[in-house]
This record gives sequence, structure tokens and C-alpha cells, in this order.
Amino acid sequence: MRRLYHSWFCPQSRKVRVALAEKGLDFMLSFEKTWERRPEFLLINPAGSVPVLVEEDGSVIVDNYAITEYLEEAYPDRPLMGTTPAARAEIRRLMDWFDVKFQRDVTQHVVSEKVLKRFLRMGEPNSEAIRCAAHNIKIHLEYIGYLADSRTWLGGDQFSYADIAAAAHLSVVDYLGGVPWDVNEAAKVWYMRIKSRPSVRPLLKDAIAGLRPPAHYAQLDF
Repeated sequence: MRRLYHSWFCPQSRKVRVALAEKGLDFMLSFEKTWERRPEFLLINPAGSVPVLVEEDGSVIVDNYAITEYLEEAYPDRPLMGTTPAARAEIRRLMDWFDVKFQRDVTQHVVSEKVLKRFLRMGEPNSEAIRCAAHNIKIHLEYIGYLADSRTWLGGDQFSYADIAAAAHLSVVDYLGGVPWDVNEAAKVWYMRIKSRPSVRPLLKDAIAGLRPPAHYAQLDF
């Protein structure tokens, strides 16, 4: 069976998990503690990062973007990247928005301060970084709400990697109690639609020892 090396609070790993499920592909998860720099894993990916997908034939696909593009080419029956050049360009733009900008503005602050510092004993959380993330996420929620109000899905008429990327980041931050859902109703309704998809429900069942999510995390209607 194909294997996905992942980390619980890596949104890019979550994005690939959802994409595999959307395409109806069976896979098993292998949690990788990337900070340990495990030699066996470095032989697979010298960069030491996740996600890494290992196919049933032993093929190794490394890197978030490489995996998403690979899945579109290898398993095109259920497209997640749009069906026209213009649609694909817009979906790629939004993927970059969440995997780069949202990551920089919000996710990395929340995960670093609330998870890594705690479990790796890297000191006390930086309250300024947490406040920065709390401010930035409101701007992103307004943008998500704008897209959700003006389109069927974030990237256009079809559910796509744009929705998956956004949901992957939000699910990480939401698990850690960092999403103020009352900021934008359209964004909240869009996320409720996302949470109801069978491909996303396994994310809502994640339970990390010693770190419990808010009560609403797994509730489809908040």
C-alpha cells in the first residue's frame, strides 16, 4: 500500500491526505518526527521534510507541490486543479496564498509557539507572535469570506486544491484554538461545507496525546 509520511501539525501533509482521499486512493500514514533527522527517512528525503509520498511500486514523491501535481497527472479522473488553464492558474495562486502567505502570517506562529516550544522544550511561548497570528488570521478569514461569497468554491466552480489548502491550514490552527470563527460568517459556512466532506472527516478525528482540541473542532456545525 502507498504510504504518506506526515506530521500532525503540518498543513501540507493534511492537504495531501485530503487529496488522496478525494481521489479515492488508499494509503497508510507514517508519523515522522522531522526534528529527529532519522537516517532512514533522510535516505528517502535528504531535506528531512514532510509530506513524502511513497507509491506502491516504490516511487518516492517529495515536496508538497510536487505531490499535488503528481497526483493530478497520475490520477486525473477526479481533478482537483481545475479543467482550464485559467482555472488552474487561479487555483495555483490560491494554493500559494495559503501555503506561503497564510503559513508565514499565521500557521508557523501558532504551531511554533503552541506546539514546538512545548513538546521540544524550547522555552515559553512568545505572546507577541501569538498576538500577531491572531491579528493576521482575521484578515485571511475576511478574504476567504469574500471568495466564498463570490464563487461556488474558493477557486471557482469546482472543489479544488484551493479549498483543500485553505482547510488544511485552518484545521491546524483550529485544533490549537486559534480561529475566531465569528469574524466572517461566509468563511464559517464555507468551512462547515468542508468539514462535512468524507475526505476531511479523518482530520477531525486526529487526537494528539497531551493536546486536546476545542469542543467545536470535530463538530460539523460548530
